[in-house]
Formats: sequence, structure tokens, C-alpha cells
Amino acid sequence: MKVLRITRPGGPEVLEFDERPAPTPGPWDLLVRVHATAINRADLLQIHGAYAAPPGVPADVPGLEYAGEVLATGPLVRRFKVGDRVMGLVGGGAFSEQLITHEREALPVPENLDTSQAAALPEAYLTAFDALVLQGGLRMGESVLIHAVASGVGSAAVQLCRAVGAQTIGTGRNAEKLSRASAWGVGRTVLCDTSPPRFADAVREATGGRGADLALDLVGGNYLPETLRAMALQGRVLLVGLVAGREASAELDVILVRRLHLTGTVLRSRPPEEKMALTLAAERSLLPLFRSGALTPVVDAVYPMREAREALTRMARNETVGKLVLRWE
Repeated sequence: MKVLRITRPGGPEVLEFDERPAPTPGPWDLLVRVHATAINRADLLQIHGAYAAPPGVPADVPGLEYAGEVLATGPLVRRFKVGDRVMGLVGGGAFSEQLITHEREALPVPENLDTSQAAALPEAYLTAFDALVLQGGLRMGESVLIHAVASGVGSAAVQLCRAVGAQTIGTGRNAEKLSRASAWGVGRTVLCDTSPPRFADAVREATGGRGADLALDLVGGNYLPETLRAMALQGRVLLVGLVAGREASAELDVILVRRLHLTGTVLRSRPPEEKMALTLAAERSLLPLFRSGALTPVVDAVYPMREAREALTRMARNETVGKLVLRWE
């Protein structure tokens, strides 16, 4: 099978195609023919040598999500059969024509989605669902602040909030991207084109002076202090990404006086049993919404796998709205 591998730390130019033996499924595993995958910032970090793959996955093959077809199953598999369309998250190695995944970490592809759309679903929607709903306790009628609202996870978060009847305020650094994000149902957008960013007053204005009940922070860095100031009493902040930096100077009295909750969360390094539990919860709660059309993956563009370097370069330049998908020909 073909894989797109990292030859040395660097930019997208260090990726090259290689031939490797097809993997063999274990007792509870699926062997999946990958039709499409989507790229994430974690892939860029891994290519640069700044984000090591977890144990048990190929260290030199990026890729965290996939959609495809079951080629073979282990003898104890019960959830899927050969020929089923599946999608899901993996710890790495999705930039390959075939991969192995445990049957309980795979999701069936909804009938109304093609595999390019399905490949754009797992990372964005499972991340947003886990952070907002399972950990953040998202409730109907709440106000939710979403940073990097035009990103893949941001677009998923907006649609989830809309589905449960929550109000959204989205931030971003590009006015054109924010205008496109408005089509997803964002209640208000705030352009953050200053350093440090300023958006707390706009959030309070949009919420009648109360502040946001819940925040999905995909950027970290100097956004965090302003996010804390934008929160309502007992507000919950879910820190998911660090695009703006790993360090922040926070006013602790803001956390104390407003009794705020700050939670950090990642998916890639979690143990298998936690990933399986998340997959089951997503199958029960999210897939019906995709089948009804209430949720739709936001795909910016689909590239053939041979143009993966160009797609990753475009992501590195922050030129995307939603997800970039890579498809094997």
C-alpha cells in the first residue's frame, strides 16, 4: 500500500510517497481502505517535529481521521462487516491507503454523506462535541463564545450550538472568513485584528451584559485573559488549542470572583477506552443529526493525495474556512 510519510522534520515539502506492507487486523480490528482523510494543525506540527505520535501508531505517517470501506475484519468483530463504509479518529497514520482501527473506535458513515464529506467529520465534530457537550455541559439557551470560528472545529461547534438552541459569538482574525462563518448561524462575529485581542466588551454587549456561559478556546495564548473577562458568573472555558501560544498571563481574581471553570482537553493521547466511549456517545447523539441534515461537514476544498503538500501549505497560511480533505485517487 502507499503511504505519505515524513522523511525529516520540516515543512510540507518533506513529505514523500512510499510503499509499505498492508497491516493485519487483530481480533477486534477493522482493516479499512482509506478513501479520504482530512488535514489538521496537528499534522503540520508532527511534520515539523513538534508533535510526536503516540505509541503504537506510525511515527512518520501523519493523519488523524479517515473515511473509507472495510476490507477485512478480525474474528471477534461484530459491529461491522466487509464493504461497510466507516469513518473515525486514529492516533496517526491516516495518510495511507489502508489502516487498522478497533471496531469500537469506528463510526458508520451516514447514508447521505460521501466519503469526502465524512472524512471532514471526525476530528472537528468529536472534538467540539466532547468539549462543549460532554465536558462543558452545553445547555439550551446558553451563550457560547467560539474562537477561530471559521476553522473546522469552530464550524462544527457553531452547528452543534445551533442544534441545541444556544446563542453563539465567534471570533476570528480575518473579516472575509467571519462573513462566511455567518452563514452557519453565528449570532455575532468579532474581528480580532489587534494584539492583544479585544473581544470581551463585544461579548458582553451581545449577551446583554451577562457574558458567555461557555467558551471554546481553540487558540490559547493571549486570548485566554480576554476570554476570562468575557465570561459570565460560573462560566466554563474549554481550552482545546494553543495556536496563539503556550503561555498566558491571567488575572486570577477574575477566576475567583466569577467562580470560573477552566478545563484543558486533548483527544489524541487519550487511552483507547475513553476514545471508544466518545465514539459511542457521538454515534448516539451526532449521527442522527447528520442524517437529518441538521449538521453538515464544512469542506473548504478536496485535494487529490498527490497534492497534499499544497493543501498543507494552504493550511499553514491560514487560508481555509472549514476543512481541507485529501482523497486517494
